[in-house]
Amino acid sequence: MPKLTTTQRKRLKHSDFAYIDPQGDEHLPIHDEEHVRNAVARWSQTDFESATAKDEARKKILRAAKKFGIDVADDDKVRQAS
Repeated sequence: MPKLTTTQRKRLKHSDFAYIDPQGDEHLPIHDEEHVRNAVARWSQTDFESATAKDEARKKILRAAKKFGIDVADDDKVRQAS
């Protein structure tokens, strides 16, 4: 997966991330296919401040996966409701 440089990361909008924590830090970039695949894999390893935040991130990741034509298996953790 290509690394995001600081400059590239700053150019992304909040909507390009599946999760923004209460401090405003952005997590799980979903702006391109490779990062969406990574977000699918890392979603269950990410700490969220609430179950609601975790579920919202899950939904954003699944929408991004659909947008990029990524098939997420039915038994994948991000596919299952929290």
